[in-house]
Amino acid sequence: MNADPFLIWLEATPLSQWIVGSPSMFVFPGFLVLHAIGMGLAAGLSAALDLRVLGVAASMPLVEFRRFRPVLWLGFWVNAVSGVLLLIGYPTKALTNPVFYLKLLLIATGMVLMARMQRAITDERVLDDPETARRLRRLAAVSLLCWTGAIFAGRLLAYTHTRLTATDFQ
Repeated sequence: MNADPFLIWLEATPLSQWIVGSPSMFVFPGFLVLHAIGMGLAAGLSAALDLRVLGVAASMPLVEFRRFRPVLWLGFWVNAVSGVLLLIGYPTKALTNPVFYLKLLLIATGMVLMARMQRAITDERVLDDPETARRLRRLAAVSLLCWTGAIFAGRLLAYTHTRLTATDFQ
């Protein structure tokens, strides 16, 4: 099997070479740290909202979660940027692994569900309506599964790749 020319080109770019080859702990390891922080903010705050909708910490006002929305989105964008940089460093490792695409699907689904729940939570009484409460609880449960799956898939990427670089095809 021959390597994809795009993967060969991307791995040969100065940015990719710098990400992979820099001895500085602020480059590749730094991007990993930023990715973990972004994940903690995005997945963690989404999980907190999900758990609250599912009844955990019921005394916490639901509408207060709106305050955390900018922080959640900051975490998402930190994750997106650091993830793209990590992808540029090892594009073959990710783009030839089906687990990577599963991770992206789970993250996208988690963010859509979070946005839908955020829009639905306009005041504390939203959970007083049984049908709305049931719908929000279903969204919260699926959201928790998505974030848990995305985190697992992300960790599995380190162990499930069959090719690290484009030269591994030859």
